[in-house]
Amino acid sequence: MLKTGDKAPAIALLDQHGKKVSLKDFAKKKVLVYFYPKADTPGCTTQSCLLRDIRKSVGKTVIIGVSPDEPAKL
Repeated sequence: MLKTGDKAPAIALLDQHGKKVSLKDFAKKKVLVYFYPKADTPGCTTQSCLLRDIRKSVGKTVIIGVSPDEPAKL
């Protein structure tokens, strides 16, 4: 189980355009990764909007959302 501040494991997934994105692509940057169960649901939209709204308060942190959906659904 990861704890706040732990280094994330190396992961690579496809983005909404089908392009491979890896955490190592953001080396030396702060990254906030959040997980949601399904795209285009009220819960994920609310969560994503809340993170969008605080993006300025987290500085130059990259925010990445991860869903089990196929890239075309994102």
